Amino acid sequence: MLRICKNIILCSAFSLAANASANPTPAEIQPLAAKSLLLDIVKVNNQKLIVVGERGHILLSLDGENWQQKSNPSNSTLNKVYFYNEQLGWAVGHDSLILNTQDGGESWQIQNYQPEKQRPLFDVLFFDPLHGMAIGAYGSVYRSRNGGKSWQQEHHLELLNEDDRFYLEEIKVEDEQLYKEEIASILPHFNRLALVDNKVFLVGELGLLASSDDFGASWNKLDEIYMGSFFDIQRLANNELLVAGLRGNIFFSATAGEQWQKIASNTKALLNDIVISEQGKVAVLANSGVLLLSNDGRKFSKQTEKDGKALMAGVWFNNKFIVASEVGIKVVDIK
Repeated sequence: MLRICKNIILCSAFSLAANASANPTPAEIQPLAAKSLLLDIVKVNNQKLIVVGERGHILLSLDGENWQQKSNPSNSTLNKVYFYNEQLGWAVGHDSLILNTQDGGESWQIQNYQPEKQRPLFDVLFFDPLHGMAIGAYGSVYRSRNGGKSWQQEHHLELLNEDDRFYLEEIKVEDEQLYKEEIASILPHFNRLALVDNKVFLVGELGLLASSDDFGASWNKLDEIYMGSFFDIQRLANNELLVAGLRGNIFFSATAGEQWQKIASNTKALLNDIVISEQGKVAVLANSGVLLLSNDGRKFSKQTEKDGKALMAGVWFNNKFIVASEVGIKVVDIK
């Protein structure tokens, strides 16, 4: 199994990153970028959208229809974009790349770049303008306490099972280098972070569900509800959570993750992203053009885009549902 692939659609993107130059070069402005593989979209404010994707594409729009490509100092594929406020944002991707913007996405600077590690990052979250963390493949965790000027790597062995922890403790005594290598091979992929009040939730490979009361300094594994990978977790209302992953698996919790109920999805498609509207309506975007819709996160209907292309992430903007997809930016008609 090729563990490094977050999902099938991303395999080609991982290949592009593996063949990239060891030294980042400014991404060329490409007129067809809006129709390329795009992996995330975020609403910066009510007048601005930003999309990121393969080959380091960063696109900005003020109306959801016309898109302007922004210069990127790296060609590494970007998997996630996040804004703490209207000016301050980060994007993460392949080669352990972390980019920062301080002008609302107009310009971007590299804060971390380690292609030799071959570890893509999948998500980034800041708790205040200075303190944040980025996560990714093979248990990758980076933390910054100075706004990203420097990043320190962490290893959270508390997220391993007891047998794996015991094995690592044994080899650490005998071979420090082997110990470091084994950590990277044993830890699961970390796919998504969510901040709910002052509690942080983490989901990932091998059914990983975890929570933290100290902003990710330590983690508590939640009870296993499914052995497959999870790709997103979002808060609905109050203490309600929704988590989604492989083969159409969706689980609902009304108790902040203490108990979970499996929800019928009527699909086996991989679920990429959960979008909650201001009115509380839920949309779950999936591969194969599948879109799941719900008013409360407990009962879903399904619609499918005719082209069958993967829907990677979405936002509501000016009464339109705008999606980053396998074939670029799309406006999806919600039926």
